[in-house]
Amino acid sequence: MKCIRIERYGGPEVLQHADLPAPVATPGMVLVRVRHAGINFMDIHTRQGKYEKSRTYPVRLPCTLGMEGAGEVVAVGAGVNTHAAGDRVAWCIVWGSYAEYALVPAWQAVKVPDAIPLDLAAVSVFQGYTAHYLAHDVGQLGPGKTCLVHAASGGIGQILIQLAKRSGARVFATTSSADKASVARERGADAVFFYDSGKFADAVREVTGGQGVDVVYDSIGRTSLRDSFRAARTRGLIVNYGNVSGSVTDLDPLELGEAGSLFLTRPRLADHLRDAAEIRRRATDIFSALLDGTLTIDIAGRYTLENVADAHAAYEERRIVGKPVLDIDK
Repeated sequence: MKCIRIERYGGPEVLQHADLPAPVATPGMVLVRVRHAGINFMDIHTRQGKYEKSRTYPVRLPCTLGMEGAGEVVAVGAGVNTHAAGDRVAWCIVWGSYAEYALVPAWQAVKVPDAIPLDLAAVSVFQGYTAHYLAHDVGQLGPGKTCLVHAASGGIGQILIQLAKRSGARVFATTSSADKASVARERGADAVFFYDSGKFADAVREVTGGQGVDVVYDSIGRTSLRDSFRAARTRGLIVNYGNVSGSVTDLDPLELGEAGSLFLTRPRLADHLRDAAEIRRRATDIFSALLDGTLTIDIAGRYTLENVADAHAAYEERRIVGKPVLDIDK
């Protein structure tokens, strides 16, 4: 089977085209003919070596990239009674999706409704699950709640805005350009601000009557986190779920007290996908929202295994707004 492998960490140049034997369905696993794979920052971080020592995401070299995908089951391993050949399924947090075939634990594969195309399913589960747990489990958003979503035009940001609005919360957003601000408004943000070297915090304070928001969703990290503190209300929650600008390595917990007795958490998706029931619950909500029109997820670009390096470069350099997909069978 054709696939994309890495044997060392680095830039897009370390991506290797390989032709390997297709895996075999072992006990508890399903073998899937991959039709589409989502392209995520986790793929880029894997390639860069950011998970080299991670216990949460123990992916090690050499590996086939791609941690999200969708396709059809072609074989099931011993003990699997939840899936059958021909089922349309999607999955995430399982590496190996940049390939014609993937071996997926049955408990992590969810069935895709017939009305949802597989390419849409492939770009919906990872970011959909992430936005879902951030909105409902961590932020516990609902009527009367307020939140601030950074990187609002990105894939997770767009979904998070929509789920937050769907819950009844008031949503503010930040972006870096007028075009990206338009995307955030289209997704339902009540107001959008530019980062402006941290002045977004002053703007948020102003529109909330000096109080600040209940929850700040910060996927940026080093360049924004302390200003995110300023945008939060007293005893507010800061959710730092990414660090695209770099990690904050000099934070004294005393700062949280000085900023208003804030709560700071750094969650990871794997801890919110602990079993098949939790995964199905999130998938059901995301797929239902796609079907009833309360959630829109656009495919921001299409690539193939042949030009996957171009996809990585464009995504890493923020030249793609939203979520791209790899069409494996093209």
